[in-house]
Amino acid sequence: MRSRLVDGDDALLALDAERAGAALACVFSSSDEMEAAIIRARREAGAYGPTGRQKRVYWACAIGALIALLVIAI
Repeated sequence: MRSRLVDGDDALLALDAERAGAALACVFSSSDEMEAAIIRARREAGAYGPTGRQKRVYWACAIGALIALLVIAI
């Protein structure tokens, strides 16, 4: 005769099954969505070169330094 699981074990088993099912779920509906998310994350990390904002800050600093040198030279 088979022994029946007690209620606590039953609930634990159901919880484990639910967690296992959630682990296999994917937040993306297609591979195109996943690739777009990967590219977006890499772009934000700066993998493809400086962003537009970084370029503007660089140029603002360069122009500021030139103006400072001109003021000092006068």
